[in-house]
Order: sequence, then structure tokens, then C-alpha cells
Amino acid sequence: MTYVDTGSPTKNRKEIALFLHGNPAASYFWRNVIPHVSPEVRCIAPDLIGFGQSGKPDIAYRFVDHVKYLEAFISAVLPTGKIILVAQDWGTALSFDWAYLNQDRIVGLAFSEFLQPYPTWDDIRGPARTIFKKLRDPEGRALIMEKNIFIEKFFPLGTLRPLTKVELYHYQAPFLEKSARQPVYQFPNEIPIEGHPADVLEIVERYTAWLLENDVPKLLFWAKPGKIVTEEKAKWCLETMKNIKGVLVGEDLHYLEEDHCHKIGGEIADWLSTVS
Repeated sequence: MTYVDTGSPTKNRKEIALFLHGNPAASYFWRNVIPHVSPEVRCIAPDLIGFGQSGKPDIAYRFVDHVKYLEAFISAVLPTGKIILVAQDWGTALSFDWAYLNQDRIVGLAFSEFLQPYPTWDDIRGPARTIFKKLRDPEGRALIMEKNIFIEKFFPLGTLRPLTKVELYHYQAPFLEKSARQPVYQFPNEIPIEGHPADVLEIVERYTAWLLENDVPKLLFWAKPGKIVTEEKAKWCLETMKNIKGVLVGEDLHYLEEDHCHKIGGEIADWLSTVS
């Protein structure tokens, strides 16, 4: 697993901020956020296995595979010390799970657009329901594996501003070969819907219960209308979770860090003064 590392801890803080991206991103996703945070703490941002410049082994790329690779990465690169997790999309599921399993090492959680299970298909609103259903049949797999539709169409629709050609290329480059697209295909199929996949649902329910009861400082970024974290969901988080601060970044869809990178980075840097 390749990663970005801003270097040694600062004089004032010994914690390390670990940035975890989602689908179909890489550490590149954090390129404009980290410079705001790195003067405060050492920042590390890996490319999840199969993403970015990381290796692409012949595995299923199920969520539990990512859990194992992330655990191995942290054990090798950050074997000791306190960690502040910053995450988006599937990176939030990985960070919440790791935090639950390593509670003595977590000092803060900053996140946006996070995974949530859906009790029924009817709980998925709008076009997303049709898309997720399609991705769970052979035709949907072909759309991603053969036509690369997630990268070429779905991803650009998750931001407000049009990404530049250079930015798009950074996201497209790891998946130019059809054989490399399994990770992009698998993640949508790992979303727990109507109880499946059962192992992912069990993990999500476990860390969700923990999130609601712990006092770890939390920072939630949300937008209107949002894709997964709607205003209604953000309100629920702010009213239900303990020791949480919410930041409405403005108007946006799913990839908030591409549209509001400087606000998000600045807010994280300011929030760190309250985390200890």
C-alpha cells in the first residue's frame, strides 16, 4: 500500500492524522485538505489496496479484505501512538471499525458522507436505488468492468464543480485496465441492504452502537442536499452522537472534499485545538 506522509510530528502534538478515502478515490483526494492540517500534526494518507498506486492483488476486494489490509498497514507504519482519523465514504466505515477495535489509540474522528445500512430497498431514495440494484446483477458488473461507468459517469456526478482534465486523469489512471476495476465494482455491493452482506452489516451495527455511546471528539461535515448524509441524517447525528460538532459546508453532493477542501481543511485544523 502506497501512502503520503508529511513527516515528523510537530513540536506541539504527537498524534498522527490518518486520512482514509472512499470509492473510487485515493490519497489524491486529500491533496488540498492536508496542507491545512499538516502544520498542526503529521498526516498520513494511504491508497487503499487496489486503489491509487497501491498494489492490485487478485482478491475479492470485499470490505473485510480492506479491513485486513488496513490493519496490516497501520501495524507496519503506525504501530504505536494516538491517531486522529479523517475519512469519507468507505473510508469512514474502515475508520469507525478500526477505532472501535483500537479504542485506546483514538483521540478524534472527523468525517463526511459516511456509510449506512438500508433495512429495505425502499429506504434508498431517488436514482440511487436503481443504480445499486443494477450494480448487483451481471449487467451492472459489465457496466463497471467493461465500460468503467463508475469512474467515467458516477464519480463526476458526485461533485458540484466540473473536475479538470488533470484531476479526472488522476482518478482514471489506476483503472485504465479492465482487470483493475474489481475494487470499484465491489464496494457498492458491500453496502448492507436488507441484511446483506451479513458480515458487513454486523460490523456496521457494532461500530454504530459504539459511536453513539463514546465521548471521542467528532467532527461531521455535511452539505445540502448531500447524497448519503442528508440534512435529516446530519441532524440525527448531531442530536444523537456525543461530543460532536457539525459543519455545514454549503451546497454539495457526495465528494465534499473536492468542492470545499479549504473550508474542510481549515475546520479540521481549528478543531484539533479541542482534541486531546
